[in-house]
Amino acid sequence: MAEIAPQSADATPVRRLVLVLVAAAVVTAALAVFGVEHTPNYALSLFGTSGAGVLSLKSKLATAVLGLALLQLLLALWMYGRLPASGTAPHSVRRTHRAVGIVLFLLTLPIAVHCMFAYGVQTTSARVTVHSLAGCFFYGAFVAKVLLVRSRRLPGWVLPVAGGVLVTIVGVLWYSSALWFFDGYHLPG
Repeated sequence: MAEIAPQSADATPVRRLVLVLVAAAVVTAALAVFGVEHTPNYALSLFGTSGAGVLSLKSKLATAVLGLALLQLLLALWMYGRLPASGTAPHSVRRTHRAVGIVLFLLTLPIAVHCMFAYGVQTTSARVTVHSLAGCFFYGAFVAKVLLVRSRRLPGWVLPVAGGVLVTIVGVLWYSSALWFFDGYHLPG
């Protein structure tokens, strides 16, 4: 009779991490499939703004998102004791980090909804492809971060990596859209 090997102490955290990554992949894939299959409505307005004004509005909102993401990064570095000469973060920093994160997420929603319904996922150029896929990946990464934030038994590096991925994606999204708009429909080269 074969013996069943006992599960290692790390099996549950590894399984949880795999499930989180699967959930993130499912969200990313679902958004990508919807965006590819959806018929774009290029005339869709955002907060009553249409035409070229939408690009300006979304670029300003995206710049606010980038600023909040950088603030999130600074607050996280402070909470984890990685901000030079900052000392121990007071408990209010954690509450502020959470509140800024909620505002940041809510600010992304009108931008994303407009992008998805007005344009969908397109692959007409390298910039558009990167932007479209990064937008889908952002929400997958966000789901991962939300699922990981309360996990105490995962390795200590997991949550900072998830947060870093989110900040990086926000930077890619801003670079491929708002900076492109502010630079006269060109990316700095």
